[in-house]
Amino acid sequence: MKPWRRTVKVALRRILGIDPGSRQTGVGVIETDGQHTRHVFSTCLRLGDAPLPERLGVIFRELTHIICQHQPVEMAVEDVFVSNNAASALKLGQARGAAICAGVTCGLPVAEYSPKEVKQATVGKGGADKTQVQHMVKILLGLHGRLQADTADALAVALCHAHASHLQSRIARAIEFSPAPPLGGSQRNPP
Repeated sequence: MKPWRRTVKVALRRILGIDPGSRQTGVGVIETDGQHTRHVFSTCLRLGDAPLPERLGVIFRELTHIICQHQPVEMAVEDVFVSNNAASALKLGQARGAAICAGVTCGLPVAEYSPKEVKQATVGKGGADKTQVQHMVKILLGLHGRLQADTADALAVALCHAHASHLQSRIARAIEFSPAPPLGGSQRNPP
């Protein structure tokens, strides 16, 4: 006799992943039910050499358009990688800010993941290089052909969020359905 097991049908969720950059911003949308994941859309916003405020405006406008078009319900953004170049880190932080503002303006909850967390979730090791991330994203999403590095990174961010949020919901359900601990302390018999 098999033990009774409650099955919970999980709805499909669309997740927007962002790999921010002040010159190129990777964008990826996936759909997942916690067990199966599929690629919906991906692109790389090439921002060129315009002054930084104009590039930030492009990030905001383009992401707002992509959100309206593809209707994700959650957004995940890669955290700033701290480097020795403060000016680059500041520009990257501003690009992240423009992306986050687009998501929040459209009503999306935003999660943030470090580059190490993203690599760990997709490749299995936090020190993976971009080629390994590209390869695993293609395998996990069943993609063929060349995948641009920033686009692969954005899809990896979305996959990381899909895995992390699915695990969190499973833990929450397990806690909800686990038996309550006995009242009054330990049930051991005294010696």
